[in-house]
Amino acid sequence: MTLWDKGDRVDEAVLAFSAGNEYMLDQRLVPYDCSASIAHVTMLEQIGALDPAEREQLVAGLEQIRQMHGEGGFTIQREQEDCHTAIEEWLTDRVGEAGKKIHLGRSRNDQVLTALRLYEKEALGRVRELLGHFEHTVTAQSETHGSVPMPGYTHMRRAMPTTVGTWLAAFAAAARDDRLLLDSILTLIDQSPLGTGAGYGVPVFELDRTTTAEAMGFASVQENPIHAHMSRGKYEGIILSVLTEIMFDLNRLATDLLLFSMTEFGFLRLPTHLCTGSSIMPQKKNADVLELVRGQYHVVAAEEFKVKNLIGNLMTGYQRDLGLTKEPLFRGFDTTLACLQIMTRAVGEVEVDAEACRAAMSEDLYATEEAYRLVKDGMPFREAYRRIGKQYRDL
Repeated sequence: MTLWDKGDRVDEAVLAFSAGNEYMLDQRLVPYDCSASIAHVTMLEQIGALDPAEREQLVAGLEQIRQMHGEGGFTIQREQEDCHTAIEEWLTDRVGEAGKKIHLGRSRNDQVLTALRLYEKEALGRVRELLGHFEHTVTAQSETHGSVPMPGYTHMRRAMPTTVGTWLAAFAAAARDDRLLLDSILTLIDQSPLGTGAGYGVPVFELDRTTTAEAMGFASVQENPIHAHMSRGKYEGIILSVLTEIMFDLNRLATDLLLFSMTEFGFLRLPTHLCTGSSIMPQKKNADVLELVRGQYHVVAAEEFKVKNLIGNLMTGYQRDLGLTKEPLFRGFDTTLACLQIMTRAVGEVEVDAEACRAAMSEDLYATEEAYRLVKDGMPFREAYRRIGKQYRDL
C-alpha cells in the first residue's frame, strides 16, 4: 500500500510506471531515513504529539530496521514505492497505532530531502577521505622521483624541461583545490530540511526544527520551506559538479599515465597485476583501468548535465521530475569513489624509468633558456627569440 492510498483505484500500469526503480534505489537511503525518523519522533514526544511509550516503541523499531538493513534483511517492495513507505508499514505492523503516528508533521517531500542530505554528507566525507589518500600517494611519488628530469609538453609537442616530481605534484595541488570545493558543498548542504513538509511548512503543530537538526548533526536549519524544496536537484547538481571536477583531474592523470607508459615514450611502467590481456595477442598488457577512468569522467559529467537539465523549467514547488535526480547522484558518487581508489593504487605502484626520462631530454627543450641567456647579456628578447628560433627551424 502507498502512503497516499485513500481507497481509490489507480491503474496498475500507472503505479508500476510511477514507482520505476526507486524502490531499488532507496535501499541505500534506509539507514538515513531511520536516523531522521528517530530525531523526528523524539521531537514529537517533546511537543506532546507522542507519549514516551510510543516514542520508545518507534525508536526501538527504527533501530531494528537499521540493523536488519545492515545485514541485508530489510526489503522494499515495488508496490511500496520507496523506503519511507516500507519503514512506516513495517513499524505499523510491529508496533500498531504508534506506527500510524510517525508521519505526523512530515511529507515524503521533506523525508526524502532529509534522507538524501544525510546520505550526501556521509558520501562527500568518504570522497574527501579518499581524495586525501590520493593526494598523499601522489605527493609521496612526487618526492621519491622529484629530481628525475622529463620533457614538458605544450600542444602535445616537446616544450620545456620539467621533472617527474613537478608533473606529479601538479595533481596533488589539483586534489587540494578539489578538497576546497568539497568543503564548500559540505557547508552548503549542512542544513536540515526536515519540518518543511511538502514545501509550505506544517500547520497546527509547532515543530521544533532546531532540535531535530541538532539530533541529526546538521549545523543549521533551512529556514524557508519553499527554498528547501527548491534546493532539491540544485544541490545534487552542485555535488555532481564537484565530483566532475575530481574526475576531470583523474581523467587527465590517467591520460598522462597511458601516454607516458607507451613504448614510444617509456617514461613509466605499469605493474603487470594492474593490467589485463588480449584474447588474441599473447604479448599484450592492457591498461584497461586507466582507459576506464578516462572514460568515466565523461559518465559523471553526463550525470551532472542530466540533473541540471531535469530541474530546468520547473515551477516553484515539488515536481515528480525531481525524483529522477536520485539515480544520477548515486551513480556519480559510486563512480568517483571507485575511480579514486583505483587511481590511488595505479599512481602509487607505477614505476618511473629514470634513464628513459633523461634520454628524452633533447637539446631543443632548452631553447627558451638559451634565449634568456642572450637577454641577460643585453640582447632584446624578440631578437634573441628569433636568433634561437632559427637554430630549431627544422624541428
